[in-house]
Amino acid sequence: MTIQPKPIPALYTVYILRSTVRHASLYIGSTPHPPRRLSQHNGVSKGGAVRTSRGNLRPWEMVGLVSGFPSMVAALKFEWALTNPHLSMHIPSSSRLTVPRGTKSNGRPRRPAKSMGSILSNLHLLVRVLSFERWPLKLHFFAPDVLAAWKRWCATTNEALRQSLPVLTSFADDGPSLATKAAISGDSASASVGAEGGQGDAEQAAPWGIYALPLDYEPIKEYVAKAQAVFEFEREGDCVVCRETIDAGRGLHAVCSNKDCEGVGHVTCWSRHLLSASGSGETGILPIHGECPKCHGEVQWGDMMKELTLRLRGGKEVEKLLKTKRRRVTKAKAKAVDTS
Repeated sequence: MTIQPKPIPALYTVYILRSTVRHASLYIGSTPHPPRRLSQHNGVSKGGAVRTSRGNLRPWEMVGLVSGFPSMVAALKFEWALTNPHLSMHIPSSSRLTVPRGTKSNGRPRRPAKSMGSILSNLHLLVRVLSFERWPLKLHFFAPDVLAAWKRWCATTNEALRQSLPVLTSFADDGPSLATKAAISGDSASASVGAEGGQGDAEQAAPWGIYALPLDYEPIKEYVAKAQAVFEFEREGDCVVCRETIDAGRGLHAVCSNKDCEGVGHVTCWSRHLLSASGSGETGILPIHGECPKCHGEVQWGDMMKELTLRLRGGKEVEKLLKTKRRRVTKAKAKAVDTS
């Protein structure tokens, strides 16, 4: 069986789930669709994990998550490491913060009990280890007390995070939005309305938390359209780094992500330029961010690679994203046209 390559997903997350009834009950999982997954954990729709199916612990809430994974497999690796920090080979033995609690009857190490503090401290560790430190990850917190616990740990440890790692927050100002209430109570119809912004309830609060996350490629639609135009009409020109002519249809080429810039370059050239321009003596082939040599605007390596893989591997996704929505003509308007 041939495995078809896929583009970098629009969204794939590793999340922290907490029981609203018993805050000490925690669960770590991964999903490309947090609202739907929360609905499953709360028994609103089919699915969910056995460990979250106990009625006396429901409803659950997602209090934080990590996004920006380049694939489902990447997210699953991170999820396993965060769930098993006492065993993960991604964490050097000398850096472990969590140790096994004895052994099971089969001789395997016993998993330590989780606490919010242990999860956040190991999360801080994982985004700094060699396996994950250069991925285009983002941290999201949806509960003020969890954010406060994260800040306490960051102030306690001497190990600093890279400055380019975004830490984003989204809290409810006036209580849960309609979408959140619906996901907890079981009203899946209202949940879908709330997740899309909500139009039927005059008092509907703006989506927040997991309901404000973009679940598709819409945020980079203009970028994708620009890149499509550049390559379809062979406007690649010369590489913005090495200045050599780019052969249309041959090789891997990335496009500047800034709105009014069509700077194109070889992927290897972009990588070398961004690494050398960082001023930190970085080596390797995986940069994080830097400046476009053509427009001098800031570019994110992760965004450029998402567009590149979407262009090369996501034909259906691109077609769906750029497809012009046909305006629906109501019967009343059609009748008015016929009688005019």
